Amino acid sequence: MNITFPDGTVRQFEAGTSGMDIAKSISEGLARVALGIFVDGVPYDLSRPINNDATIRIVTFNDDDGKQIFWHSTAHLMAEALESLYAGVKFGIGPSIENGFYYDVDLPNGKKLTPDDLPVIEAKMKELVKQNSHFSREEITWEDAVAYFTEKGDEYKLELLDGLKGSEITLYKQGNFTDLCRGTHVPSTGALKFPKLLAIAGAYWRGDEKRKQLTRIYGISFPKKEMLEEFIVQREEAERRDHRKLGKELELFLITPAIGGGLPVWLPNGTIVRRTLENFLRNLQKQRGYQEVITPHIGNLNLYKTSGHYPYYADSQFAPIVVDDEEYLLKPMNCPHHHQIYSSKPRSYRDLPVRLAEFGTVYRYEQSGELNGLSRVRGFTQDDAHIYCTHDQLKNEIKEVIDLTNIVFKTFGMDITTRLSFRDDNPNKYGGDLELWERSQQEIKEVADEMGLEYFIGLGEAAFYGPKIDFIVKDAIGRKWQLGTVQVDYVMPDRFELEYTGADNQKHRPVIIHRAPFGSMERFLSILIEHYAGNFPFWLAPVQISVLPISDDQKEFASSLVNQLEAMNYRLKYDDRSEKIQRKIAESEQKKIPFALIIGKREAENGQVSLREHGVGDKGVMSVDDVMKMFAESAKAHEVHGL
Repeated sequence: MNITFPDGTVRQFEAGTSGMDIAKSISEGLARVALGIFVDGVPYDLSRPINNDATIRIVTFNDDDGKQIFWHSTAHLMAEALESLYAGVKFGIGPSIENGFYYDVDLPNGKKLTPDDLPVIEAKMKELVKQNSHFSREEITWEDAVAYFTEKGDEYKLELLDGLKGSEITLYKQGNFTDLCRGTHVPSTGALKFPKLLAIAGAYWRGDEKRKQLTRIYGISFPKKEMLEEFIVQREEAERRDHRKLGKELELFLITPAIGGGLPVWLPNGTIVRRTLENFLRNLQKQRGYQEVITPHIGNLNLYKTSGHYPYYADSQFAPIVVDDEEYLLKPMNCPHHHQIYSSKPRSYRDLPVRLAEFGTVYRYEQSGELNGLSRVRGFTQDDAHIYCTHDQLKNEIKEVIDLTNIVFKTFGMDITTRLSFRDDNPNKYGGDLELWERSQQEIKEVADEMGLEYFIGLGEAAFYGPKIDFIVKDAIGRKWQLGTVQVDYVMPDRFELEYTGADNQKHRPVIIHRAPFGSMERFLSILIEHYAGNFPFWLAPVQISVLPISDDQKEFASSLVNQLEAMNYRLKYDDRSEKIQRKIAESEQKKIPFALIIGKREAENGQVSLREHGVGDKGVMSVDDVMKMFAESAKAHEVHGL
């Protein structure tokens, strides 16, 4: 059989060759660190035979897919440890997540875990690692799987099996533990050398608050000790920067059960930051020919059926609202609304491209156990835009969008890598014509090459209607986040019968580009707060300057200075309380106000201020004119990147 490697090289192997055999044929070093293999985009265990011609990709811990395999395997290791420690424990789901894994478990006899239990479970996991048990995959009938979990008495696995009738059923076993699982897993538990359990939370079974609350245990693992140590240091720093803690301290946002989980309320300070970000992007878009629109928070259910979103997002949508015998949906995305705007009047090729932009709020029913501050919410605002263009305009429009996205992230000092998210071979995951998919994927790759982007290809990461470019940014402490996205769409124009009249006087379908540099305002703000540790740059800070007279004698001068600064639209805190100046300075520092202007007797007499910069300290005495010049420069520091 012919095996095609990622670089296009083709080699012949005997049918039945395993991924591990292929890895060994490349090098013993690769075989030692290989964790799994993707065969035509489908993940395989390294021991699983390959029987037909295929394109393959071997993954290690250096690959995101490799990390997911590693962490999912560790979830099974933790489950084995739990079963050995707490006989009769039952298991819900145990997936890998962005950074690690979790498992939802139902402990016997009403046992409640505390953080003190985590080291015990972790010690058992390390003991099991030393046994180096092989992960074995077994395909069985649905009936046999039901019989196994019935005998075991695990009603959660039985409920999962109810939704798998007619599907291929696979079990994975390592040591004395067997689980219902699609895979994929590392070759053996010996690879999972350095596990770390992180936290305990509650999670309702299947996200249903009417169902039993299970115990969710979070963890992570690494193949090398130094990786774990680096993670622990980074985690400690991340805890210091936690946006939930800083959001409360800086009075940025509020989430309360009285309003509802995952529904953030923006407080005055947070609203300033958010609106400033919106205006920053709004100005960039205006320069590039975008037209801003506003669409409703709900839409007729048929709108989302036409788009195809409704079945694809069925599990994460709020229930339909019935009004006058019609069904409405809290809008889970903005796209269909913008398509209606485009189709509201005839379009000519001379009108294209049409660029519609909106800061549009959408709603997804995320499971309660997944909600996390601003980073995972049920109501969020996307910086959405849709570009309707001819095919001849497509590549240039993609380049313009990429350039805009680069400006945004460079403004915040974030390094960027890109993932070209393409489809895999599963036809059930995607809509549209395969030829158009291949065409658009090729075009995206050509653009990435022409612009010299640093990228990798993620098979199976595409949206259901088209391939995309995902932007992965690195924050101040080295964490990576997937944020902005650019998507090419040939499917929606057909679904909504979008047209324009070409130069040939014939009707044609436009191509749609979906783009959102921030992704969502909520998630971006959660990352930005942590990136800056709450120390926003001057132009973005909710309060930019504190004015601090030392005594009542300086209030007249201080008040005139406040009036002058306010007339220039700076955001101020005028602290004229009869408090000691040391306390006023301390409170200004605690609120992370970029600059403090301290006014004593000498300063008032000479028309000067004593300048203090947050996190730096005393900057000396300056004239009011010099301070104003400095503030003016600081206020437009972000403009260097494109405003």
